[in-house]
Order: sequence, then structure tokens, then C-alpha cells
Amino acid sequence: MVFTSKSVTRNQPVAALSDETEEAKGLPTSTSEELDQRGREGDESLEHITNRDQNSERYRERLEQEVLARTSELHKANADLAAANSEMEVFWRSIPSILVGLDARGHVTRWNPTAASVLGTDEVSPLGKHWADCGIQWRQPDMRAEVERWLSTDKPLHQYDNATFEKGNQVRVLGLGVRRMWFAQEGKCGFMITGADVTERRVLEDQLRQSHKLEAIGQLAAGIAHEINTPTQFVSDNTTFLKGSWEPIAALLTFCWNSIQPETKSHDTAQFVQRLHELWHKGDMDYLLAEIPKAIHQSLDGLQRIAKIVRAMKEFSHPGSDEKAPVDINRAIETTAAVTRNEWKYVADLVLQLDDTLPLVPCVQGEFNQAMLNLIVNAAQAITGTVVEGLGEKGKITITTRRHGVAAEISVRDTGVGVPEAIRTRIFEPFFTTKPVGKGTGQGLAQVHSTVVKRHKGQLWVESEPGHGATFFVRLPLAVPSDGTA
Repeated sequence: MVFTSKSVTRNQPVAALSDETEEAKGLPTSTSEELDQRGREGDESLEHITNRDQNSERYRERLEQEVLARTSELHKANADLAAANSEMEVFWRSIPSILVGLDARGHVTRWNPTAASVLGTDEVSPLGKHWADCGIQWRQPDMRAEVERWLSTDKPLHQYDNATFEKGNQVRVLGLGVRRMWFAQEGKCGFMITGADVTERRVLEDQLRQSHKLEAIGQLAAGIAHEINTPTQFVSDNTTFLKGSWEPIAALLTFCWNSIQPETKSHDTAQFVQRLHELWHKGDMDYLLAEIPKAIHQSLDGLQRIAKIVRAMKEFSHPGSDEKAPVDINRAIETTAAVTRNEWKYVADLVLQLDDTLPLVPCVQGEFNQAMLNLIVNAAQAITGTVVEGLGEKGKITITTRRHGVAAEISVRDTGVGVPEAIRTRIFEPFFTTKPVGKGTGQGLAQVHSTVVKRHKGQLWVESEPGHGATFFVRLPLAVPSDGTA
């Protein structure tokens, strides 16, 4: 077999060579247009790949910039958060009030230095412990049960005005507020306890209340002296009368005694009877028989009145206890009415309509006495206005007590000038008074409001028709609130 081949010259075009090759292989030959089209497609693919790489590079660079920016923001946010936490910690540690955080089980999560100082602990040992197990010597019967009550109720705030504990062999008083907190991120509730040691403040308040009481007594002193002087005077007069009456009585008794003695006994009956008649009429024995019992009765009555005034003064001025205790408010009202007698007896008759079945009422007796004194004096002064202005005769003050559901209700009604509706909402404000300058300080009814509403968690209001008197109503709960707001 003979093989033949074509020779290829050096300058022969590649395309022609390709054609020949393809032709030699039996493949279809491509035209120039097809080759150009393929070249253009290749160029476009290359350009597309290049553009894609460039876009990817730009995207990568942008992502890097965003990551750097985000990282910078996170660093700044972390720095701000650290600064805020530091500031909050400074605030937490420097605030001059007790701040204690509790979790949903009543265990301590935060305990600031003020709490440590006031409660007599360090800042670390209470952490993680139950509020009742933090080493505080509470005088409340069962603090753990109290915490359970916080946890089991939805009440947002529990207030304690008189939480007592022992520290250094002294009884201290705390004012505490326990507020329920909700932590949304954790989905749990907790509590924030805030408060302060109010022992010194309580002492000052007690002194101030006692000062107000003594001030009231001082203002009533002239009237009280008069109330004591009047029975003292007729006791003295009756005693003088009894002293003068004794001489003829003694002469008569001596004659009768001598008449029955053996050595002086007279057998002349007529002479005895005559002498007896002389002594009887000379001494005015009929008069003495009638008046001496009266004098004795009046003297005893006067002494009883004096004793009642002195006893009322003693009960009224006694400092008593700052704690609420069961009180017979009927007796307290009677005592106060006796002390204020000289304030109302010339302008009004005072009528007591007291419910004997009323149970003892938990209250601070000294403060209750002061409030009733202010209401009685206020009623007397209101009636004085009508008497002075000639608008009426001697007025009437009626004090009534009764039970109203779970409260004891006291009403003080007068027939005075009444309270205009325009000022009815202001009469319990401190320093508000309708009296002329120098006649009133505006503290009487304000003190009543403070005692009844703030101190005893009761109710106080007035009903009045101008020109027809006013009635002040006081309601005091028959049970001390369970959250310790005593």
C-alpha cells in the first residue's frame, strides 16, 4: 500500500490547515463567520467571568467594611454597656437608702452597702440566701410567711411603716416598700425592697405629737382650771359650813351625854326637856338636819368631778404607746369631752350617743384623743359663731359611735354655721383656716386627717348644709392591716 501526503508550506494559513485537517478527519469544516462568532462568545464569557470576579471582590470588600463597622459598633456598645453598668453600680452603692433585690423564690440577688450598714450585715453573706435567713433579728413573728405572701399575691406594692428588728441590743424601726418587678428577658418576677431606718424620725414624731398634745392642753388650761375651781369652791364652802355646824351639834350631844352620866344625871325631866329645846333651837337643828346631808352630797359630787377632770387630764396627756392597741373609744371620747368641757359648755350642750356593743378598736389612743379634741373644739367654735352673731340660742354637739361593717364609725355633729361647699375640699389642708388672724392656725383638722387617714388607714369626711351645722365622720378599721402598715 502506497501512502501519499500533502506538503504544508510555512506560510500556509492556519485556517486552511485546520480545514484540511478537519476535512482529512471527515469533520465538517467551519466558516470564518462561525469562528468569529465563537471568538466573540469566548470573549464575552471571559468578560463575564472577569466582571463576576470583580463584583465578588467588591462585595467582599464591602462585607469586610460592614464587619469592621459592626465590630466597631459592638465594641462601642459594649463599652457603653460597661460604662452604664459601672454607673449603675456606683448609683447602687452610693444611694443612701436600703436597696435589696429578691428573685422569684425570695432569695437575695442584690444587697447595697446602705442595707449592710443599716441591717448590721456585710454586703456578700446575704447573697443567695432567703430574705428571712439573712441574719436580721426581726421582731415580726414569721418573716418567711410574710415573704410567701408576697410571692403568692399579685399586689404590686407592700408597705411596712413599722417593721422592727434588733440591732446592738436596740430596737430599730424600718420603713420598707416591697415592689413586685417583672423581668421580661427572663420571664420571671422578682422584688425590689427599698427603705430606711426611721427610728430617729419616729422619736421626733412622737415628741412632736406630744408637744401638740401639751400645746392643746396649754390652750385648755384656763378652762380646765376653771372646771376644777368651781367644784373646789363649793367643796370648800360646804366644808366650812360643816365646820360651823359642828359647834351646836357638839353642844347638844355633850348635853345629852352628860345627862345620862350618874354624877351629872338630872332627875328633873322638865328641866332636861327645856334645856334640850333651847339647845335644839339655838343650834337651828332642823336646818342642819336638812342641809348637812346636802352639803355632804354636794361635796362628794364636787370631789368626784375634780377626780374625773384629773383622771381625764392624766389619760389625755399620757404619752402612751406609739403602737396600735385595742382601745375603748367610747371611754376615750368621754375623757376628751371632760377635758374640753369649758370650751363648749357656755355655747352648747354635748350629747353622747355611744354604742355599748362597739368592740375595742386598734388605734394609737393618744393620737385618737387629740383628733377627737380637735373635732369637739372645732364644733364648739362653729356654734360660737352663731351665738355671737345672734343667729341662735345655745347650740348642740352630738357625738355618736356605731359599728359600720368592718369599721367603727364616729360622728361629731354640731348646729353651727356649717361648711360652705366651696371650701369643703380644703378644710383638711394644713394651715387652711376661715378664722380671723390670731384665732386659728389651720392645724386642727389637718391633724385629724393625718391621724385618721394616714396613721390609721381610716376614712374622714364632712357633710354640711350651710347655716344648719356640719357633721364630721370618722371610720377606723376594726382590724390592723395585714401588710404591717401600722
